Amino acid sequence: MRLSILDQSPVPMGSTPGQALQNSIELARWVDGLGYTRFWMSEHHAMETLACTAPEIMLARIGVETKRIRIGSGGIMLPHYTSLKVAEVFRTLHALYPGRIDLGIGRAPGGGPVEAMALRRNRKTQPVDDFPEQVSELLAFLDRGFPESHPFAKVTVSPDMPGSPDVWMLGSSMWSSAAAVEFGLPYSFAHFFSPVATRAAIETYRRGFTPSRYRQEPEATVAVGVICAETQEEAEYLASSVKLLQRRIRLGDRRPVASPEDALRELKIFGDPSLGQEEGEWPRYFVGTPAKVRGELEQMAGALGIGELIVNTIVWDHAKRLRSYELLAREFGLELQEAAVLAAASSDR
Repeated sequence: MRLSILDQSPVPMGSTPGQALQNSIELARWVDGLGYTRFWMSEHHAMETLACTAPEIMLARIGVETKRIRIGSGGIMLPHYTSLKVAEVFRTLHALYPGRIDLGIGRAPGGGPVEAMALRRNRKTQPVDDFPEQVSELLAFLDRGFPESHPFAKVTVSPDMPGSPDVWMLGSSMWSSAAAVEFGLPYSFAHFFSPVATRAAIETYRRGFTPSRYRQEPEATVAVGVICAETQEEAEYLASSVKLLQRRIRLGDRRPVASPEDALRELKIFGDPSLGQEEGEWPRYFVGTPAKVRGELEQMAGALGIGELIVNTIVWDHAKRLRSYELLAREFGLELQEAAVLAAASSDR
């Protein structure tokens, strides 16, 4: 089983967005040595909760700080940009870190309607949902795929060099599953965000997939929330922060991540009958000891027929976040797997 990471640069209450970005850099260095496969950074706008608004900038720094882990966007919200600009940015990253760049794309705004309007260049007319056309254009720019008669066929996307970023379709709905099938792209479903359609989306993608220049076989991942600790009690204590965060988000409250003590106090005062009730087949967040979490994750991955899970961990204490990823990596033997891969590569040479 491969494990990867989606980092949203969560801002702990009492800290700063700048420190949250530094925490993300430290986390990337940490998990690079633990054997995780990918480190993706999300794009969110105008939130006190999450600090990363420009994953491409963070990736440029994180590439310097890491050695082997793939780095990428989870994702770039394509409707905010032109396809050419995104292609140029990620070709630049590919030139800096060849063979390590993933370009995850989505069509969600990464914020509310006001933020989406503020990000638009043209506000005089209603935006057109032309995401499929944008994706087609992006892929053509990246792969030099325009027909000769197309006016963009003569556009050279610099830096022009062999290879290309690996493009992933991201989403949390059946629509994104169909889009991944349409373009023959690998697919990542945001289960931690919307757990109801996870099985249906993955199964629809696998059934409908046909080989493309991007993949000969379907490749799907699911992004899940995970909090690991040495004891079940500690894990559940740490998870109180994200439980409150989920409640606040539903109410439009985007304050930074509360400490467990404050979260437990607020949850007790206000209460919420929906807390703890999961809408989907699996929980958004898997919480517990490493052995318990591993068993639950392997059950989910086996049921979905996938070989990789993307882990998202939000807790108030950054040291506890590092520790959660470490416990999970050791439970899955990621370091041992990585050593075996490196040894095999060395023997092939």
